[in-house]
Amino acid sequence: MSRRSAPGPCDARPVPGRRAGAGRALAAALLAAAAAGSALAQPAEPPGKARARACAACHGPLGLSVLPNAPHLAGQPEIYLVEQLKAYRSGRRQHEVMSVIARPLGDAEIAELAAYYASLQIEVKETR
Repeated sequence: MSRRSAPGPCDARPVPGRRAGAGRALAAALLAAAAAGSALAQPAEPPGKARARACAACHGPLGLSVLPNAPHLAGQPEIYLVEQLKAYRSGRRQHEVMSVIARPLGDAEIAELAAYYASLQIEVKETR
């Protein structure tokens, strides 16, 4: 004689009026929502950071120059960076590379770049 225990969650019988597989569909929807929520919870990349990647060849990936004739951009005042990029764009300030780079930039793109570089903090230590 076989003993049968009470039905468990795996032995569920279809519920009248409910579609078969509705529980799986609900579980899949919840998993998708959780995955989307975790992606949304990640901090967004600051505006200007993606555009600043083009500047990295000369000004370094974090705005610290890698070339002797290119200035550091990290930590520079935002208003200074905006004024200089606009001066390159208009031709008031000349540089063979920067004049070409700045020419297609709009005011919003310049503002984003300036805000990004101004947001980078640098630390200065005195050597003794």
